[in-house]
Amino acid sequence: MAGKFEVFLDSDSRFRFRLKAPDGTVMAVSGAFEDKAAVAAGIAAVRECAGTGLVTDLCPAAKVAPPAPVVATAQLQPTCGDQGVPAPRVHTFVTAKTPRRRVTAPRWT
Repeated sequence: MAGKFEVFLDSDSRFRFRLKAPDGTVMAVSGAFEDKAAVAAGIAAVRECAGTGLVTDLCPAAKVAPPAPVVATAQLQPTCGDQGVPAPRVHTFVTAKTPRRRVTAPRWT
């Protein structure tokens, strides 16, 4: 079940909306709007932008614990759950200099 928008009047008789999760938790509350048409436009903007919005982390960096000491013995054998996880890589995207050529014919012919 999806969340829902609720339109209401605040204490200053201005229109606002709140976004509620399926369990009833209030996820967001809007700013004040002059009329219902403006509220509807605000809800439409949130619906359009919410799925594609970028996340900006403004929190301070977390303190990282020092690495565990390395045990230098050849007797350690990895088990199934001890598979290594590759380090995160930084991807760089380069624009193509020429358009890609078609390898096969279109499916619809």
